[in-house]
Amino acid sequence: SHPHELAFRAKELGYEAIGIADRNTLAGIVRAYDGCNQAEIRLIVGCRLDLQDAPSLLCYPQDRAAYGRLCTLLTLGKRRTEKGKCLLTYQDVLDHRLDQQLVAVAPEELDATFATFLKRFRGDVGRHAHLAASHLYRGDDVKRIRQLSDLAADHRLPLIATNDVLYHAAERRPLQDVMTCIREHVTIDEAGFRLLANAERHLKAPEEMQRLFRRWPQALENAARLADECRFSLSELQYDYPSEPVPEGLTPQQHLENLTWEGAAKRYPDGIPEKVAQILKSELKLIDRLKYAPYFLTVQDIVRFAESKGILCQGRGSAANSLVCYCLRITAIGLDKANLLFERFVSSERNEPPDIDVDFEHERREEVIQYIYGKYGRHRAGIAATVISYRHKSALREVGKVFGLTEDVLNRLSKIIWGWGNKQITELNVKETGLDPSDHRLNQVLKLAQELEGFPRHLSQHVGGFVITRGNLHDYVPIENAAMEGRTFIEWDKDDLDTLKLLKIDVLALGMLTCLRKGFELLRQHAGEDWTLATVPPEQPDVYDMLCKADSIGVFQVESRAQMSMLPRLKPRTFYDLVIEVAIVRPGPIQGDMVHPFLRRRDGLEKPEPLGPELDEVLHKTHGVPLFQEHAMRIAMVAAGFTPEESDKLRRAMATFRRSGTIWTLKEKFINGMIDRGYKPEFAERCFKQIEGFADYGFPESHAASFALLVYVSAWMKCRYPAIFACAILNSQPMGFYAPAQLVRDARDHGVEVRPVDVNVSEWDNTLERGFDGRLALRLGFREIYGCRREDVDKLTAARGFGYRSLHELWRKSGLGPAALETLAKADAFGSLDLDRRRALWQIHALGERQLPLFDGDQATPTDHGWPSHIPIEDLGAPLPEMSVGEHVLEDYHALGLTLRAHPLKLLRHRLQPLKVTPNQGLAAAKVDSRIKVAGLVLVRQRPGTASGVIFMTLEDETGVANIVVWPKVFERFRRTVLASRL
Repeated sequence: SHPHELAFRAKELGYEAIGIADRNTLAGIVRAYDGCNQAEIRLIVGCRLDLQDAPSLLCYPQDRAAYGRLCTLLTLGKRRTEKGKCLLTYQDVLDHRLDQQLVAVAPEELDATFATFLKRFRGDVGRHAHLAASHLYRGDDVKRIRQLSDLAADHRLPLIATNDVLYHAAERRPLQDVMTCIREHVTIDEAGFRLLANAERHLKAPEEMQRLFRRWPQALENAARLADECRFSLSELQYDYPSEPVPEGLTPQQHLENLTWEGAAKRYPDGIPEKVAQILKSELKLIDRLKYAPYFLTVQDIVRFAESKGILCQGRGSAANSLVCYCLRITAIGLDKANLLFERFVSSERNEPPDIDVDFEHERREEVIQYIYGKYGRHRAGIAATVISYRHKSALREVGKVFGLTEDVLNRLSKIIWGWGNKQITELNVKETGLDPSDHRLNQVLKLAQELEGFPRHLSQHVGGFVITRGNLHDYVPIENAAMEGRTFIEWDKDDLDTLKLLKIDVLALGMLTCLRKGFELLRQHAGEDWTLATVPPEQPDVYDMLCKADSIGVFQVESRAQMSMLPRLKPRTFYDLVIEVAIVRPGPIQGDMVHPFLRRRDGLEKPEPLGPELDEVLHKTHGVPLFQEHAMRIAMVAAGFTPEESDKLRRAMATFRRSGTIWTLKEKFINGMIDRGYKPEFAERCFKQIEGFADYGFPESHAASFALLVYVSAWMKCRYPAIFACAILNSQPMGFYAPAQLVRDARDHGVEVRPVDVNVSEWDNTLERGFDGRLALRLGFREIYGCRREDVDKLTAARGFGYRSLHELWRKSGLGPAALETLAKADAFGSLDLDRRRALWQIHALGERQLPLFDGDQATPTDHGWPSHIPIEDLGAPLPEMSVGEHVLEDYHALGLTLRAHPLKLLRHRLQPLKVTPNQGLAAAKVDSRIKVAGLVLVRQRPGTASGVIFMTLEDETGVANIVVWPKVFERFRRTVLASRL
């Protein structure tokens, strides 16, 4: 069961408190705390400690200090072993036992060894030692509990009544059996005694517990007394910000102010404008009042390190609402690019730290992460966790294995599931796979898989959320080793940190920053030009011309088919147009019916409705249509009379609308506030409805502005320097929306000559070469070859000198083995040696550390042709037939995932013409409502959550792409074709 299910069930049964203890972890304790708060029941924080050399113990800390010792104990056990495990001994527990209530859990069979342990346990722990007893429903419960009661009396241990609960209600028993099988790696038929014999491990009413323990009422009394003594609550965790880095003699606030004004002087070399100075003073004053200066200094220090190492970074999200962040170089968004709303970033009422997200190059972010570890130590810094939960496919696969379904059956079922959707598989879907939908076992699998969805599967690392503390981090939360070497992470995820209001700094990875940094380096190398994010020439008409034509493959954020559809309609001509472009193609504005009114008003087809001077000022840039979270907050403040703190409540309510519906709590205040200020009730209702419409998806203007800067710079680079942009983005893969094949094709469409991988000229990365006309040509690198290893390429290039004259010379000088040579041959990388892939493979078969039988006993010295000089080529075998273009194309895709030869559809066109298949370039001329056929390689499948089941597909042929809309009924008829076909 989920923790909140246990909490609500306990409340329903009449309990005042509940103790939920995971095994050797506190990973679920915050969710239990949140669930108990919602259910208005007290949580007894605790953990079950499974020990290496003693029976298990339930550990319940009495106070904050004891809780810190429990976290430290768990950290000790986790850091000494691999991810997901915890090695603890009884002595470890004793070393951290102060103010811990410890309850011994009896083993299955009671023996003299356990009695001996209890004697030692009582002597070591004293009055904080207890013994648990529960009904196991094995038929010998009375006898067993009597034995435990006698042992407790013999060793002066209070007997504690427990129920050893595994689920909140009896109907969860089948799911418990399935999860037991998953854990034990057995099928349901093999599980045997690993499964419990009944469904009694659920929460029971107090009356039922009194009946079960009627012979031992003191056990219930002891349990209540133990609960009363364990009064620690997670609300007691008070976060302390790191105190570094502050020069001696200065407070954090003084140091922050000094850095801010120094940065402002650099940002505004002609003098700090009065408006900027006033905003800075206001922000600094609020930061001082809330004592957030150390937080800003910590982020600034991380950004300073990245800049010192030449790592491109850019703050985004809420940070762009802060001029302080702009002056500290955390973000590149200032007053000229966004409407700042500091209350969205920092609020005095919500009493929680601001949330600063900083993107770093995805290939170099690890340097930043290791800097943080090195500066603060692993005892003070850790990455947040991410709870990986079962989704539709993973749940179906795991449950299917438990029920003994074959891999073939599981693959068939998997192919009819779309992504993460939780829509139930229909009888028709099952029939499509050739399976029997009436099969009882198959129906059990489908039902239990659906029930398993959403349950935690394992803990992984967050994409970059760091928690840094002044004191020991392991006093707050256990720390464990990550699977990746050199990483440690805490057990709580982002939502848990938000619940407890703990500081998190997001050190995120962004592929486009890697691409742009590499592009800037190539510009310096090949064009002698030095640019940065801040110095790229703004507002260039040709850049906007390119975007207006939806020529945006590879351009940050606007390369999806939805964005490419919007670009010609929005026709961006200014930076703020790009801000809107980034934000408007989101579920929120679409669901809130804001897109079409905005476009009509922007194009002069509809006049904005007069809103009054206050709202006109807020929404004039978006023609009276609220598109951003900041708009909702400003409307609430200026039209409904909300305070900045109340408007922040509205923001938080929007962020959680679809989950908990808290925005309704503000509806009455919002509408009444507008009516009190003279707005018509219908207009007030409409305003709230718009805000409600994009509640869960509202995009912050500050976030959109940060992304819009990267949109513009990447578009500028693609427009002005297409070869450099193509080289940079290919060298930054994996990233973005498109595979290298589409990026290469797009580069060629922009006039870039693309040259194949070649053993004599290619490097690991893609490179640029000057053509005879002086233009830059793109040379594909070895990284594009599937299965090609970097260490093999390093050997090849190190020994290359002025070039290899033959395959044999390459083999002899580089020392590459047959497997590496075959990989290169399959990629057709021996063109400069006048060898196609087939002839190269044939020669490779004649090479090796020991000669093949063909040359046994032959002591002749191989020549540069690759075979002994006295053996004629005819003796090497039959003449090799030339490969057709189609064969080469097929092998290109197998080896590289792309081809520089003919597009596959061009080779099939003679077969498609009799079927009257329209080339994609002819779609623009097709008549409305005409019936046509198209064919192509499947580039992209998308099923947005707001599209009501509609699937969007992009098909590519030799003439261009076709954007296909697949309606839900059509999808259900052709589910396997839509999901599984590549062409």
